This record gives sequence, structure tokens and C-alpha cells, in this order.
Amino acid sequence: MIPQTPTPAAWRAPLAALLLLVGGCAPPTETALPRPDELAAYYADSSIETVEMRGNVALVTVEQDATHLRRGGRLWAKMGPYIHIFSPATEELLRDFPAVAGVRVRTVTISGTEIASVLLERTTLNDITWKGARTRVAQALTHRGAEQVRSIEQLVEYGERRTTYEYNPDFTRR
Repeated sequence: MIPQTPTPAAWRAPLAALLLLVGGCAPPTETALPRPDELAAYYADSSIETVEMRGNVALVTVEQDATHLRRGGRLWAKMGPYIHIFSPATEELLRDFPAVAGVRVRTVTISGTEIASVLLERTTLNDITWKGARTRVAQALTHRGAEQVRSIEQLVEYGERRTTYEYNPDFTRR
């Protein structure tokens, strides 16, 4: 028996179905990055110095209060960026703009000297782990005395496990 070659008319329906299937499975085309005004709206806090996009990473620069550094020393120097990196603003930005690959938070002194820098990549946290991150920030900011010290240490440890970080040794050495 000689195999029959399908006629062009017989190809139309399967080809149309295949094109619809492939078109429906195409990756999302959401490649827009936030405009400067949109980005600034996420981080509308008085301690935020600048917010900008560097490629597809949002860079948030925060001025850290000198009294916090004097009072809390190296522990507060390390904690500074984690308060902002694990904020609802960061979570919302990453959810609203799939093209943003991550957020970097830098803390600086009033003179602009960098204290610490942390980078949180987009895929590091999910809905459940975001809740845990926000809880750690809240605990670090609300506890008092020895409890606060331990809560801050836990926040820093949590952050160090989930981010790429750099600390200025002038502020963080023992």
C-alpha cells in the first residue's frame, strides 16, 4: 500500500490548532520596567535618598541615622538595608513588574559613605517566605532591650541567608 500524502486542505485545521496552541503558550511579554516616578512611588519614605533603575535592578539608597549607628553599632549597621529590602514596597514592586530582576538596597551615612549593600533577587522569596521576612522586620523594630538585640540578629541572619550582601568594615568590625 502506498502512503497517502495529505492534501493542503487537510493540513489547515491541524495547523490552525497548532498555531493557536503555540500562541496560547507563549511566554508573557511583560518586559516593562518601572518609570522613575512609578519606582519612587513604591519607596516614598523620608529616609530614602534615591531610587533608580540600574539595568533591570532597582537601586534604593537609604540614609541611615547616625544615632542608630552610635547606639546600635555594627549590628544596626548590618540591619539597615534589611528593613527596606524585606518591605512591602519591595514585595509589591517585584510582583507588579516581572521584568525587575531584583532590588538592591544601599545604606549610606549623611556624607554618602556606604555602610551596607544587599541584593535580593526576584525569585528568592515566595508568598509564604515574604510573610516571614516582614514578620522578622516587625519584630526587630518593635522589641525592646535584650529581646530587640536578638530580633535584630535574627533579621540579619535571615537576610544574609537570602541576599548577596556587602558590609563596610569601618562600620561592622568588632
